[in-house]
Amino acid sequence: MRILVTGASGLLGLNLCLEKAKEYDIYGIMHQTQLANVPFTSIRRDLTNKTTLSEIFNHTKPELVINCAAMANVDQCEKHPIQAAKINTEVPGNLARNCAKRAIPFIHISTDAVFDGKKGNYKETDIPNPLSIYAKTKLEGEKRVLEVNQHALIARVNFFGFSIKGTRSLAEYFLRNLIAGKKVKGFIDIIFSPLYVNDLVETLFKMIRKKLTGIYHVVSTDYLSKYDFGMLISEKFNLDGSLILPESYLEGNLIAQRSPNLFLDVSKLLSTGIEVPNVASAVDHFYSAYANGLSDRIQSFYCADC
Repeated sequence: MRILVTGASGLLGLNLCLEKAKEYDIYGIMHQTQLANVPFTSIRRDLTNKTTLSEIFNHTKPELVINCAAMANVDQCEKHPIQAAKINTEVPGNLARNCAKRAIPFIHISTDAVFDGKKGNYKETDIPNPLSIYAKTKLEGEKRVLEVNQHALIARVNFFGFSIKGTRSLAEYFLRNLIAGKKVKGFIDIIFSPLYVNDLVETLFKMIRKKLTGIYHVVSTDYLSKYDFGMLISEKFNLDGSLILPESYLEGNLIAQRSPNLFLDVSKLLSTGIEVPNVASAVDHFYSAYANGLSDRIQSFYCADC
């Protein structure tokens, strides 16, 4: 099967491409961050160009498209709302339309941040209320996708893992600083349900095999604060947890508004027979991947001179 993956140099996109290149013919689209010597076909293109999109589809002839491309830096989205809208709203809609015209299965990766975080335990039927430019453009992306492609699958996610520069996920932030013996801050009042990225990849492909459509929450089965997440990392890696300083996100000098409680209910996903791990198990998988050298392997693909 030929699979087209956008955002192939991002945290989810790269891990997905690397894992599934063992089984499938993967075409990874990237724009700014360039890769070298990856075990899949990498293509450099600007997805905001509609003509380019058609050319990509005609060239790769995909049998499945997974949209991992996003402008995901929340504070950068506040500074560059037009660019955020192009990448997070317009691109998903254009991809979904191209897939609908060609009867190609399409998966769009969205975010837990579409909710305002006032109550937590959100179901797919709860009404979103995004607070930041990032969240608003991602929600609009969901709407665009469903307007033009009723068979699309939308996964609202929150994940962590190893990235091309070692700086993209919260787990890397804690791990890198704790190994260096540096103090870090952990928010005690932001609740989330993070899933290890490769667990997310496997879950997405189970959903594909079941031919699921519509919106699903795809996160861990439980939740914790970002401070407690850092402590979990420190315990698993046998690092000094006293270096993690508890702090309120209201004191964090953040530009964009944050949603304090993004615990998502995954009962809809579980009802399909698909199981997802809890946070502790996800951190176990993160630790095992690190012990097996995955972090170094991923960073070895970065091409600064490309």
